[in-house]
Amino acid sequence: MLVTFVNHSTVLLQQPGVNILTDPIWSPRCSPVSFAGPKRHRDPGVAFEDLPPLDLVLLSHNHYDHLDLPALRRLAARGRGATTFAAPLGVGGFLESRGIAPVRELDWGDSAALCGAVIHSVPAFHFSGRGLFDRNRALWCGYVLESSFGLVYFAGDTAFGRHFSWIRDRFGPPRVAFLPIGAYEPRWFMSSSHMNPDEALEAHRILGSECSIAIHHGTFQLADESIDAPAVRLRAIAPDSFRVMANGESLAAPQLERPRPT
Repeated sequence: MLVTFVNHSTVLLQQPGVNILTDPIWSPRCSPVSFAGPKRHRDPGVAFEDLPPLDLVLLSHNHYDHLDLPALRRLAARGRGATTFAAPLGVGGFLESRGIAPVRELDWGDSAALCGAVIHSVPAFHFSGRGLFDRNRALWCGYVLESSFGLVYFAGDTAFGRHFSWIRDRFGPPRVAFLPIGAYEPRWFMSSSHMNPDEALEAHRILGSECSIAIHHGTFQLADESIDAPAVRLRAIAPDSFRVMANGESLAAPQLERPRPT
């Protein structure tokens, strides 16, 4: 498997014959309007035009920094029905009404055989909403992927909680886990929806992940900590098995070594 970190929570996973993308966002702002709201501090590490053909897109929930309609419309148009979009319960109809299809909608505990892998929707501690009146009208989730590579866990967006122990007990330790580390200050407000780096490291230990990769940091200013504080803190406390990747950086699994230039 080749892992490429685009930025924020967008990761490209490639195995022979299968390309998977998580929570794609290429817009300059994560906002319902183009002229206001959190804007990018860094460009995507992979240009949209350089993406390979995609078989599967995993969507964790409907917040603007994870469900970017312009990017999803472009992916659906480019895929011409060959790209499947996996989404939590209640998000499928929203996507299909905007021309984004086919969609496979999953509740917590649901599984689907897609693109040579089995995709499991797993719990996360978070919330959903895109406006003033739809809070928690749709579900949010993480995903466990089972394939010939082994287990991959994409946490999406989540606070710290008992679901990490449940995932470890249910599926076993993942070979690779993608864990969010940003948008955590102030703790009295953010602790119910986002992990800080110390909590992400504890989740890494609970999962028993062979390698974890930090996501949800360094792109949009979404909370009170500085844009680079999550990565700085994680690098200071984490072992080599929990990595902070640069935008556009690729790592080859299972060893997760940097690929040699060809």
